[in-house]
Amino acid sequence: MVPLMLGALSGMMVGFTLGLVGGGGSILAVPLLVYLVGVPQPHIAIGTAALAVAANAAIGLANHARAGNVRWPCGLTFAAAGILGAFGGSMAGKAMNGHALLLLFALLMLVIATLMLRKRGNAGDPTVHISRENAPRLVAYGAGSGALSGFFGIGGGFLIVPGLIAATGMPMINAVGTSLVAVTAFGLTTAISYAASGLVDWPLAIIFIIGGAAGSGMGIAAARRLSATTGRLNTVFALMVIGIALFMLWTSARALL
Repeated sequence: MVPLMLGALSGMMVGFTLGLVGGGGSILAVPLLVYLVGVPQPHIAIGTAALAVAANAAIGLANHARAGNVRWPCGLTFAAAGILGAFGGSMAGKAMNGHALLLLFALLMLVIATLMLRKRGNAGDPTVHISRENAPRLVAYGAGSGALSGFFGIGGGFLIVPGLIAATGMPMINAVGTSLVAVTAFGLTTAISYAASGLVDWPLAIIFIIGGAAGSGMGIAAARRLSATTGRLNTVFALMVIGIALFMLWTSARALL
């Protein structure tokens, strides 16, 4: 009973984070499942997180779409380019030591967070749309993010949000909403691969998803308030990633040593 209650609480935190910054779902979900809920095998935690994050991202996407924050052509192009990469990446990730995978994951998080902090003052163009100029960039960033998403067993939002901003110049609030198209697709692709290998805890995933649905609306409301000030939402995103990455580096390094 206690692990399921902790799973619901973890899901609420993940749902809130996905609604707030469009990413960080698996950044939170994997360590929460391993270190709070107590899932003993990192690969099962990764597979369960991928399924739960995909479902929670779909809920957040519906909420952001109603708020008018989703740029569908950009999001669909990005997601389509990344699906094959996610399949290939997930096959490679399952062959690695689970704790080594978490360690590499944390290092990548620190790099992305640093880049986000450096660009936090850019307000972006709210009228952005897909074009001949940005379509190749969307495909390239989508393919790369998909491969990394599958390799690390994550929804990929913390890669997708910066990727969408870099490819199109859209504002953070639009990147948050649009990213959930790809987060849902990448997470589902990775979850299918892990489920086929028996690496998903289904009861825990269902409880996690229910908790995430409760947290999603609160996260989106907070995102609207933060996005009113240029750079504030970017800063929250980056600082959250840095904090969790440092914790994961410490715990993963201890496990490997």
